Amino acid sequence: MLSIVIPVKNEEETIPGLAAEVSQAMQRLVDADWECIWVNDGSTDRTAEVLAKVVQDDPHHRWLRLERSFGQSAGLVAGFSQARGAYLATLDGDAQNDPADLPDMFAQLRRDNVDMVNGVRAKRQDSLVRKLSSKVGNGFRNALTGNTVTDVGCAIRVFRKELARQIPVWKGMHRFFPTLAVMQGYRITERPVNHRPRTQGKTKYGINNRLWVGIADTIAVVWMKRRLVWPKIADQSPPEQG
Repeated sequence: MLSIVIPVKNEEETIPGLAAEVSQAMQRLVDADWECIWVNDGSTDRTAEVLAKVVQDDPHHRWLRLERSFGQSAGLVAGFSQARGAYLATLDGDAQNDPADLPDMFAQLRRDNVDMVNGVRAKRQDSLVRKLSSKVGNGFRNALTGNTVTDVGCAIRVFRKELARQIPVWKGMHRFFPTLAVMQGYRITERPVNHRPRTQGKTKYGINNRLWVGIADTIAVVWMKRRLVWPKIADQSPPEQG
């Protein structure tokens, strides 16, 4: 099963269309089942009502509601914890990611025997501020961490569930997800994906909560790279019999 996790906050306008696109795209999965988990991160609009209607119309969809807004990273982790699939995928709730890319990414993950297929937005459909902050953030992040993830801020990706269990959680973790995976020795490949302009709702990101916070978090990740360890068991004795 492929479990798609989509954190949303005040996205009542985008959810119906995005849910329909997910359902349509997943019809191309011929050898796997799927589910879509929507994580309501403390929305104050009609998001809860809209999600209830989505789930009623298609039982492949499920929703979770957090008791308050914890942020996108926490929303992802909450969704991961409830996922039933052996494989996970993520999408942004603003509908700028194209769900039609997911089946091919899922197929590539299994065909190439890697742990993550990370999307790369070939033609960014964002404002100049978002493009600039992303470019600076990616460059700064790669320079300090020693990794070369092309587009760490791209939210569409497919990966094995065990990878998610090893990722440390903090606010802003989602911007470093591929970097953290590489740091732990997981095998990652990249794939160009479609990126669309936001046509509904309002962006929640600007220069202050994207660029500067991202740079501060990068310094923290450099510390993690030097100090944190993720031991992996190579072998062990069999359990006692009887």
